[in-house]
Amino acid sequence: MITVLVEYKLNDGTTREQAHKGSEAAAPRFQGLDGLHRKCFLYHDSGTGGGFYEWENRKKAEAFFNEAWLDRMEAMVGSRPTVKYFETAVLVDNTKGDIQVQAAE
Repeated sequence: MITVLVEYKLNDGTTREQAHKGSEAAAPRFQGLDGLHRKCFLYHDSGTGGGFYEWENRKKAEAFFNEAWLDRMEAMVGSRPTVKYFETAVLVDNTKGDIQVQAAE
């Protein structure tokens, strides 16, 4: 499994409520996305937004976070996102009560 952390500066003046509404509106686009296990929409009161993604493998993650995606996000939020890929070796899932040991691809 691959975990991806995306961060970007929100447009000046974006409120918490605006960021949350934007996240709610965007959420359905991620349902059923091939290879995506989970996405968390992030907001920080410093004016930073982002996402925390769990992907099946790095290949599918990199296919999603391509130059066209970066360009669209920059146009939408006013800054170019940073994208960091992390190998996820162990996952503690308290909702299922288990620990998963993963081999990253």
